[in-house]
Amino acid sequence: MPVQAERTLVVGVEVTGGQRRFTGKMSDVAETEESLAELVILAQSAGAEVVDKISQARPALDPATLVGSGKVAEIQARVEAEQIDTVIFDHDLTPTQLRNLDRRLQVKVVDRTQLILDIFARRARTSEGQLQVELAQLSYLLPRLAGRGTQMSRLGGGIGTRGPGETQLETDRRRIGGRIAKLKAEIERVRATRGVQRSQRQAVPLSTVSLVGYTNAGKSTLFNRLTGAGVLADARMFATLDPTVRQIRLPSQRRVLLSDTVGFIRNLPTTLVDAFRATLEEVTAAALLLHVVDLTAPTAAEQCAHVMKLLGEIGAEKTPQILVLNKSDRLNEAERGQDLPALTYRLLGETARQNATRAVLLSAMTGVGLPELLEVIDRELVQDPVARQCFRLPLGEGRALHLLHDRAAVIHKRYGEDYCEVLADAPQSIRERLAEFAVDSDADDRARDL
Repeated sequence: MPVQAERTLVVGVEVTGGQRRFTGKMSDVAETEESLAELVILAQSAGAEVVDKISQARPALDPATLVGSGKVAEIQARVEAEQIDTVIFDHDLTPTQLRNLDRRLQVKVVDRTQLILDIFARRARTSEGQLQVELAQLSYLLPRLAGRGTQMSRLGGGIGTRGPGETQLETDRRRIGGRIAKLKAEIERVRATRGVQRSQRQAVPLSTVSLVGYTNAGKSTLFNRLTGAGVLADARMFATLDPTVRQIRLPSQRRVLLSDTVGFIRNLPTTLVDAFRATLEEVTAAALLLHVVDLTAPTAAEQCAHVMKLLGEIGAEKTPQILVLNKSDRLNEAERGQDLPALTYRLLGETARQNATRAVLLSAMTGVGLPELLEVIDRELVQDPVARQCFRLPLGEGRALHLLHDRAAVIHKRYGEDYCEVLADAPQSIRERLAEFAVDSDADDRARDL
């Protein structure tokens, strides 16, 4: 028998005074509406049935109830009339606000951070991801133990109750603190293991290219298109949580590692950024970032700005970026024919132009533009650079010839009496391995001879 979806009411607050949360180009009203619409999608991703939404404009947040006693009474009336199970607020609630709202509304009260943590708990599949989610949830719950009141002892399921389990939520601060310390130690071991694996990869050497971008921008679809990995890709937010790394081949025949990880979102909880730092190190250690942007999103510029802000928080803001303008199949003919720099500036503003080395227009769904993207990646990667070199291989060196065909772009080859001369665009690592066979003459002259 299918579980009935929780009937949910979402509540947003537009702060018109000095406590305003956002710093983007949108107006206060537009940002509040966009954030509330995003909260609705998040709630639906958590399995809720969103019955209605309420927004309010205030000069400052009410310290007792966030929205003030009058608005609480309005919410309470809506809860009773619509038989609401859960009220989700588009702000973080303090322990006092949580306790007061819980007492007044007599239904489950969840804030934005707890909702996102709940979605992460549903999506984590690897042991590493589950450890990180549990750490984030306990770090969130620890200062709020006094604010949960009787809700801490309630048994049940649904939004806000998944993750480490009810027995963990009922423990005292000392036991939760001990569990947090243990989780941090385990995650530190994961971090050390990843560091060893990364060092082994760099010894090959293989550059790492990481996909970053706002959630639901099409990163996993692009990852699947480039690697054939079959990673889950759908319209739900945070459909991909655990990182995935696959090898791809560039036009120069260089092999690089492509990593796909969790999508970013505005106001991503600090506890999540801290807990997932071990996973996000795949981003910070990357030689190149592919910043995937959904061109069809009405707030593409603001999403781009939020991604840049989060990259700054994890120390990856200076990593070279390629701006991947995705979902070009949804543009009209006039937009597709527009000059790419002009289209980029019109849709994304100055943020994109300042941070990206190049922009590529493509559709991950149809595959249009993927060859251009691979060529740009090939040009922008500075590790293991490609150069043209001529090699003279003895006829018995079949392994070296195979290596050139496998790891380099062979332009031409010619057989002599006891040798094979090969002209190839080869990565530096291959040129070093085959240095004894390199011909010390001008490559262009050799090309003409060949």
